Amino acid sequence: MIRALTSLAVALALTACATAPAGAQTPPVVDAPAGPVRGVAQDGLNIFKGIPYAAPPTGWRRWRPPAEMRRWRETRDATQFGAACHQPVARGESIYAGEAPTMSEDCLFLNIWAPEDAKDAPVFVWIHGGSLVTGAGSEPAYDGARMAAEGVVVVTINYRLGVLGYLAHPELSAESRQKVSGNYGLQDQIAALKWVQDNIEAFGGDADNVTMAGESAGALSVMYLMASPEAEGLFDKAIAQSAYMLSMPELRSRTHGDVPAEGLGWWLQGQLGQTNLAGLRAMDAQALTVAARDAGYAPFGNIDGVYLPAQLAEVFEQGKQAPVPLLAGFNQGEIRTLRFLVPPAPADAAAYEKEIRDRYGELADTFLSFYPSDDMAESMLATPRDALYGWTAERLMRTQTALGQNAYMYFFDHGYPAADDAGLHAFHAAEIPFVFGNRDRTPPRWPAIPDTPVHTAMSDAMMSYWLSFARTGQPVAEGQPDWPAYGRTASYMHFEETPVVRQRLMPGMFELHETVVCRRRAAGGIPWNWNFGVISPPLPPAAPGCP
Repeated sequence: MIRALTSLAVALALTACATAPAGAQTPPVVDAPAGPVRGVAQDGLNIFKGIPYAAPPTGWRRWRPPAEMRRWRETRDATQFGAACHQPVARGESIYAGEAPTMSEDCLFLNIWAPEDAKDAPVFVWIHGGSLVTGAGSEPAYDGARMAAEGVVVVTINYRLGVLGYLAHPELSAESRQKVSGNYGLQDQIAALKWVQDNIEAFGGDADNVTMAGESAGALSVMYLMASPEAEGLFDKAIAQSAYMLSMPELRSRTHGDVPAEGLGWWLQGQLGQTNLAGLRAMDAQALTVAARDAGYAPFGNIDGVYLPAQLAEVFEQGKQAPVPLLAGFNQGEIRTLRFLVPPAPADAAAYEKEIRDRYGELADTFLSFYPSDDMAESMLATPRDALYGWTAERLMRTQTALGQNAYMYFFDHGYPAADDAGLHAFHAAEIPFVFGNRDRTPPRWPAIPDTPVHTAMSDAMMSYWLSFARTGQPVAEGQPDWPAYGRTASYMHFEETPVVRQRLMPGMFELHETVVCRRRAAGGIPWNWNFGVISPPLPPAAPGCP
């Protein structure tokens, strides 16, 4: 049961009202089951920042599952964001780089924007991206005020990143009651969703109408959560923006060419000059984070049989994922800001064609029809875009539709001068400021979005579609086209200068990449991560069940 305001909370609120300057808004105090918090009243919203949803994962709790906090008695100040989780901060000239955040291992915080009169309002939980290495729920682009002004409770979360969030290690597994390790960042996300279930009613939200959403690594996390038995029942709808369904390492065995997650932990221990887990736990958190990144450690979820039971491709095709409505899609220029995914180009068109024919065999002609040699530069951008993001979006549409759930696909192809002039048309994450209505809150090097009617209308439309989906499971925007479910017609919303409904995005693209992945899965020993195009391993032979 959600508790009523305690007498202490009421007294605090009355005191604040009595002592506030004339015209000032009384700070809102909410007595949630977790404990009382005091936020900020602003433009018809109640805003709460830096609320802990789990005990600090510090000291002996490093690389342990998130622990539930005891209810606090004193009213907590919730007017400032909590620390971000440890992450590398030197990111060069990246358009995604903002100011270096305050960081701590004590970082399991969430933030809430709620209409001041909210009651049983839909809840929109945002999981930030950043390759499971960087990011925080406090980034200005994720400010939830403009969404919340439309009647939705917005929640953004932090979760452990990098080596602190995903390290698996035999000694850690031995410590675990479940005999597993890694996936701590995923466990944090589950803990945050559980906190929302237990507490959001006190802030005016409806715990029975929760949409979880994320972009890039946040969308990967959405898929992890849809596949995780531990997250069952914690959300009612899902949004995955630029998701990528990679092969995952298993905890202790090698099945798809990936090093077992525990073996990777042993390897990293040696790379960092440590002889045991105690040595790793004794390292400074930021030094450990940076050293692991520099050694080549890349965080991913691992198949442990508890939090992640099987490969995502297997879970979704067997219909074992969460049976919820889904909105998902990708961007036309995904790779234009992710050049590290593009391999070195062959010397010329002839060399490119030879590489493709050597690697794709009987599928080479089909491959070259999509990614021709006469525009090699563009083809080498389009290949990883489609193999990672396009294939994933279509696969999510097909598998969720097969479950009997409505699935809505989009293709973001909206440009503007600063981005287009820089060769960054519809780049990775470019849709986020339009969805949140925060076109003026992007990082310093982000191509500036002009304040014009065209872009205002696009932002209004996208926010309306996303929030309508959060309310009802159907994306609707006043004055905009009806967005049909993917269904049998493979319908999708094409966000060009304006939203336009179309059918069958890139016919045959999905089938090409599905065949490649299917054959790799059947052959075993071959991951389906970043190895496409001119760096693809030779195509395995045809296999039963593969298109």
